[in-house]
Amino acid sequence: MPVRALVVDPSAPESVRLAEVPDPVPGLGQVLVDVSHASLNYGDLNDARSGRLPVGAVLGSDAAGVVVRAAADGTGPAVGTRVVALTSGAFAERVAIDTGALAEVPKSLDLAQAVALPVAGVAALRSLRAAGLGPEKRVLVTGASGGVGRFAVQLAARAGAHVIASVGSTARGEGLLEAGADEVLIGLEGLERPVDMVIDSVGGPQLVAAWNLLAPGGSVQSVGWTSGEPAVFPPYATVGPAKSLTSFVIEGDAGTDLAVLTELVAEGSVTVEIGWQGSWERFAEAAEALRGRRVPGKAVLHVSRDEPHAPALPPQD
Repeated sequence: MPVRALVVDPSAPESVRLAEVPDPVPGLGQVLVDVSHASLNYGDLNDARSGRLPVGAVLGSDAAGVVVRAAADGTGPAVGTRVVALTSGAFAERVAIDTGALAEVPKSLDLAQAVALPVAGVAALRSLRAAGLGPEKRVLVTGASGGVGRFAVQLAARAGAHVIASVGSTARGEGLLEAGADEVLIGLEGLERPVDMVIDSVGGPQLVAAWNLLAPGGSVQSVGWTSGEPAVFPPYATVGPAKSLTSFVIEGDAGTDLAVLTELVAEGSVTVEIGWQGSWERFAEAAEALRGRRVPGKAVLHVSRDEPHAPALPPQD
């Protein structure tokens, strides 16, 4: 039977609507997951409007739920296991997911919290790793009140770095000192000492300013561009002691990093901030709030069903 999903539709509000799509058929190394929660990222909003995804394609990357059919090749979790995954087409009632793209969710961790981790948590973890995170490093996190930013602040602080959190307003900075930031700034006002690494999700003029603050040998990891503004570097801005500006994208299976992140959250070493939570039928509301920067942390969608879903049928010989 068909399942419901959030699909790309340029004629709909936020270019997304609920529609029916075919029930997925898992491949050899995939499990079938009944999705109960999804989380919304800026990248999803861009994908819906950019034309990168065809009309009718299922949106989303972050999903959490319960395995209803194990992988035919014997890999991955058993039926009944609660999992979180980073996978394409995540915004559906049922999704076929590669076993390497998911992690089991600890019993003490709510799925609504776990689903906030895939894109934002993995991006924060991997970008910090790529930038050379270590004790005593000076780390600047721009857009620090957002999903990636809040995780980056916590992970950098946990590693012993000096963390500078940059936000757009005083209200957006609430809770960041408690999360581990040593300094919370509005924009980059008052920041004069060089930094060793920048995790930037804002782009535009702030990216240029962050580049100018980078110490020799330092690294800017460009993980997003929420400003939507161009970054114009003045002449000779890139001439001088070696430092790097690196584009960032999540590549390869995320299961191992998701397992690390879920354990950190379960043990209380990292916290999840959920700034918006509601039914996926309110997608347009969630998207508008996220785009308007009114969501501290993550926006979590509850995947609701009009009626009980039919049980998964065993694979045919």
